[in-house]
Amino acid sequence: MVFKRFLGSLGVGGPTVDTVLTPGAVRPGGELTGRVRIEGGGAAFDIEHITLELVARVEAEHEEGESEGVVPFGRFTVGGGFRLAEDEVREVPFGVTLPWETPVTELYGQPLGIVLGVRTELSVAGARDKGDLDPLAVGALPVQEEILDAFGRLGFGFASADLEYGHIGGTGQQLPFYQEIEITPSPEYAHRVNEIEVTFLAHPGGMEVVLEADKRGGLLSGGHDALTRFTVGHHDTRDWNSEVDGWVRRLVEQGGHGEHAGLHGHGGHHHGEPHRSGPGMGTVVAAGAAGLAVGVVGGMVAAEVVDEVGDFFEGDEEN
Repeated sequence: MVFKRFLGSLGVGGPTVDTVLTPGAVRPGGELTGRVRIEGGGAAFDIEHITLELVARVEAEHEEGESEGVVPFGRFTVGGGFRLAEDEVREVPFGVTLPWETPVTELYGQPLGIVLGVRTELSVAGARDKGDLDPLAVGALPVQEEILDAFGRLGFGFASADLEYGHIGGTGQQLPFYQEIEITPSPEYAHRVNEIEVTFLAHPGGMEVVLEADKRGGLLSGGHDALTRFTVGHHDTRDWNSEVDGWVRRLVEQGGHGEHAGLHGHGGHHHGEPHRSGPGMGTVVAAGAAGLAVGVVGGMVAAEVVDEVGDFFEGDEEN
């Protein structure tokens, strides 16, 4: 779906812009390709810059409650410096590299409900306008698939995914928000935890995996959060079932003080709690995280997610 409109700041008769992304999901750290098609209006215009901006729908918690907003997380100039004649049509191909921490929007083709977009902005004769908006699909890195697949094989299930505004203390996090993938416990752990949240923080050298458990309380004690983190390499080969099971055991048994824990985030929804942490690494591809992804968004299909992109970002621009 493409949200195509006139360059509003120039009024009727101005050029129009239509960005077409190469079909298929891109991976974090991968190249996003496509072309920007600009069609001239009723006069010639000087196209100074063509800029792509990556934007995300992000949740934020504050004293008044929770809110959502649009947060940019990447900006690229892909063209410009030419004169567009009256009624001229020009296509500008592009290729830009996504940040390594770009959130995952789908697993094995199943949408997770994460809303990302690519917004195209033209700078024409000193005026700027956001002329086009397209949904961005991002697939998981191989190591992320391996780890989520192992959770699925161990009996855990997918609950939801969201983006939280804020910084994970003590990490090399680059973006102003982070992704949480919430999974339900396997029968083995159902009596001890309500859910486990998984955050991946990737970088060129690998990835850190941050786990947080919402632990159930006992007769004489309340529930609390426990957390820990682990690093993996992009080309690790491990027994992922054993690896992930060991991670969960350590998380559940540590009593709230995990490895490298005790760090506080700035923003996000775990105020005052020891927040996630660490450097990172990443790994190889698997084919079963579908176990987590099947039925994952409670019936939400790709088309509905695309519609939501348009509705949400259009509303944001009006505000």
